[in-house]
Order: sequence, then structure tokens, then C-alpha cells
Amino acid sequence: MVLAAVGQFCATSSVAANAAIIKQLVHQASAVGARVLFLPEASDYIASTAEQSVALAQPVETSAAIQDGVRAALRELPAGAVRPHVSIGVHEPSDTLSTDGQKKRLKNTLLWFDPDGQLLHRYQKIHLFDVDISNGPILKESNSVEPGNEVLAPFDSPIGKIGAGICYDIRFPELALRQRSLGAEVLLFPSAFTVKTGAAHWEVLARARAIDTQCYVIMAALTGVHDPPTGKRQSYGHSIIVDPWGTVLAQAPDIDTEPRIITADIDLTALQKVRENMPLWSQRRPDVFGYTV
Repeated sequence: MVLAAVGQFCATSSVAANAAIIKQLVHQASAVGARVLFLPEASDYIASTAEQSVALAQPVETSAAIQDGVRAALRELPAGAVRPHVSIGVHEPSDTLSTDGQKKRLKNTLLWFDPDGQLLHRYQKIHLFDVDISNGPILKESNSVEPGNEVLAPFDSPIGKIGAGICYDIRFPELALRQRSLGAEVLLFPSAFTVKTGAAHWEVLARARAIDTQCYVIMAALTGVHDPPTGKRQSYGHSIIVDPWGTVLAQAPDIDTEPRIITADIDLTALQKVRENMPLWSQRRPDVFGYTV
């Protein structure tokens, strides 16, 4: 078994302030002996407008969230301390234009750093949260975000082979199923869920994807009102770790703004037992459904 830590906090539009919290969470994960730390989507910042978000996006090489947060924290850990791998969701600049061709967009990406701070993997969010309700809210992530077009193959980590997704990706089971077919044992969906959708679907989606794929599901979450007291955006929180049987191993408390970590042991022997006792993968019927994932 290997201990995994999942961070939760309330990001604001201050990249420097968020970097300080990220550093704090890295140190907390190290102190409890976690070999990996998973941080939320958009850990670098939550902007008030799409225009501000595009303006704040920085390359990984110069991002304060990376240089002053992740990499600085790993460098500062004392000799003999556990140095975790770190997964973090950030914004990166893009050269593509918005759907109306008027504005530059950015990339919503998930980065994986080794204990020395080297960037080893990068996943770009495939599914964008576009909602246009008649006489209701209009939320179009695609106005400012460029969608990814590639499934990142599962990669090795101290807790097993990891398959990457981000937030809204969890609503599309074909991504999780594809990751499982490629060998994933742990699925990531770092998020900044809205309160309404989180209250309705957060835990059930996490458990459903775990049961569908017989994988661990790890969802690090932003929480609370961003840029209070004037900020209008609020995230659901409730960071969660679910095992391959669909059991919730750890979950953060109700919405608050206190930076925290939750932890759970990832046990690949238990995962194999679930898969052996209920051999879903060998019983799939692509001959009937006409496709494979």
C-alpha cells in the first residue's frame, strides 16, 4: 500500500497567494509521508472574467504556481523527508482563438511533476463545460479555453498506472473506460465543480467511474467563494478518494476555505482482487455494441 494525499483550497485571482498555499500543501503531504499529492484544477488561479483568465495564463517555465509553489516546496523539503510526486491543474497560454474568432484562448491542463520538480506528463482537458439554458445561465468554457484532442496514455506512478482527466471529463464515461482499457489503475479528475452540480452529482460520478472501471478515482477540488467578498464564483469542494469497489475512502468536509489534505492508502492488491472477483473486462461485448473503448 502507498499513501496518497489530495489537496483542497480556495484559489483566488492572486497567483502568488495560491502559490503560497500550494507550497503549504506540498509540505503537509510530505509531513504525513504521502508519496503523491494531487491538487485541484485551476490551482494557479480563478479569474473573475474570461479576459482576466487569458491574461493571467503563464507558461509552466515562468508560472509562479509552479516555480514559487510546487518546485520551491520540493526544493525546501529537509533532507530525509518524503518528497512526493505532484499533480496540479493549471492554465497555460494558447495561440488559438475563441469560437467567434475574436479572442485568444488558454489551455486547461493537468501537470505531473516528479520529486525533483521535473515535468513528466501534461494532459489537456478534452470536454469543456458549455451550458446555454433558455432564460437561464450561459456558461461557455470554450469561449476562453482550447479543448484537448488526445487521451494521455496511463503513466507509472508510486500508486500505480494513472489515467488523467479534468473536472467535466468525468461526465463522459468513454474517457474513463478508454483509460482502463489502456491499463489505468487510478483515474484523476481534479475539479472546480459548481455548488449546484456538485451537490447533485459529485460523489455519485466519482463512485460510478470507479465501479465502471474498477479503478481508484481521485478528485482534488477547489472550494469556497473565490475572491470574496465580491467574487461570484463558488466551488463545491468535497475532495474525494474512491476505491475500485466504489467505497469512499476519504472525503473533505463541507465547503470551507481552509487549505487541507485528505489521505488514503492505495492498495493495488485489493484492486486486483476486485477485478478477479468480478471480471467485467473479459465479459465486455464489443461484438454486440460494435465498438471498443
